Amino acid sequence: METLESGDGAPFESIGDWATRAADPGYRAAVLDLLGALAYGELSAFERLADDAKFAPGITEKAALARMASAEYQHYQLLHDRLAEVGADPTEVMTPFVEALENFHRLTAPSDWLEGLVKAYVGDAIATDFYREVAVRLDDDTRELVLRVMSDTGHAEFAVDRVRQAIEEDPRVGGRLALWGRRLMGEALSQAQRVVAERDALSNLLVGGAEVHGFDLVEVGKMFNRITEAHTRRMAALGLAS
Repeated sequence: METLESGDGAPFESIGDWATRAADPGYRAAVLDLLGALAYGELSAFERLADDAKFAPGITEKAALARMASAEYQHYQLLHDRLAEVGADPTEVMTPFVEALENFHRLTAPSDWLEGLVKAYVGDAIATDFYREVAVRLDDDTRELVLRVMSDTGHAEFAVDRVRQAIEEDPRVGGRLALWGRRLMGEALSQAQRVVAERDALSNLLVGGAEVHGFDLVEVGKMFNRITEAHTRRMAALGLAS
């Protein structure tokens, strides 16, 4: 059987395909929640990157953000089409996650080009870690889609290169961006924890699979600790203290 490691390194075996697993109403509800959150996240990321292009210092940077935004929209379209394919209304499924994501973006609006780059890098990384945590608990078809959607859109290499260059040119930039990174992480975790706590089917899937029932605060805490540790490593890659 195919195996994939979870965020804590434990192997998980395939649980079957979508057609088999979706017969369980609880599992179906959890996956629709997951895809709805991910779809609105991708749509929101597209909108944010397109808006952040106004901060770009030159044509090269503006074009880079346009490519990233285009990739995010293509990922959104894949998720939208999958939701429709399994008989769900994409708008209806995404709606419960609009408030949390919009709150995150409202509270973390960048004030300049570098803050926008760090947000793109950190935000994408946190989302990737979150969805990889749950991917090991998914049916083969849904897992393949989630991992495809979470593939790198070019944020990481581009952001690391530009942020490191800016710090080399003016070391004082590092302190400001380190504070910004901590703020992004705090707001992201706050909104994610709220969503997980409010969506029972999704929280059950996150902490142990569709057979687990009840919100397990300890297990959710462990998951977010792993995400925080990964964030610390990525901030170091940027040349910033977490």
